[in-house]
Amino acid sequence: MAVIDLAAATDFLATHGRLLDRRRLTLLLHGETAGVAEALAAYRNPDGGYGWGMEPDLRSATSQPGRALHAFEVFAELAAAGEPVSDAVALSDWLSSVSGPEGGLPFALPLTDAAGCAPFWADPVPGPSLQITAITAANAHQVARHDPAVAAHPWLAAATRFCLAAAAEVGPDTHAIELAFTLRFLDAVHETDASAPELMGALAHLVPADGILPVVGGVEGESLRTLDIAPVPGRPVRDLFTADAVAADLDRLAGLQQPDGGWPVEWRTYSPAAELEWRGYLTVAALRVLRANA
Repeated sequence: MAVIDLAAATDFLATHGRLLDRRRLTLLLHGETAGVAEALAAYRNPDGGYGWGMEPDLRSATSQPGRALHAFEVFAELAAAGEPVSDAVALSDWLSSVSGPEGGLPFALPLTDAAGCAPFWADPVPGPSLQITAITAANAHQVARHDPAVAAHPWLAAATRFCLAAAAEVGPDTHAIELAFTLRFLDAVHETDASAPELMGALAHLVPADGILPVVGGVEGESLRTLDIAPVPGRPVRDLFTADAVAADLDRLAGLQQPDGGWPVEWRTYSPAAELEWRGYLTVAALRVLRANA
């Protein structure tokens, strides 16, 4: 495996990264929680949702479901470090207000400020989205392991029911991102819902032996890979992949560090700012996965 240059990664974040990702890197490398919640709060709206470009290709200031998954990701990191995450309950309240009667979240809400936004955010497919609901609920369940108020929230219960029902309909024609996020969700509820192991087993045949899922409609060669679906060792979803597939993807991920210290974006971005912000986010994500896998 390639040797990781942590000093170069830190310098990359200092040079190009958002304050939020710089704070998250400090939490990851040094266990320092100071400033993380405050950096996240800068993206928060009075309605309890998150906006202001927190998802780099969704520059709108409006609260959007696609930002909630990132907010829960940060809440999970803070909660695991023993920090209170009271805003996670307010976010759950907001998600309840925009969910459909079946518990599913829309892919996106109407935009009044679409400048800099990717077309799929500005003109989303209507109706409930398994893709967005599954990864948002998966990340919320990571918070729920440490926060009883999130675990007991009605939104999470409704979203979980929706995702379990929708997971039973996933098949060979399901888009790679939707499949990956569904598997992440089933892994998150594997110990708390009796149907999750069976559902995950039923989807196992959709995962290629090499762990590479081509992304239809993406740039040439764009794919989701083993560590996008199963980033943490010891989890049930990791059992869907061979040891060789995991080792190969760890080697690949480590080797992606660029000369400037950061990790690259391997999909289409929609502004120069978005590309740099994604690179900061992906640098923290890569280091988190590599550290979790020793």
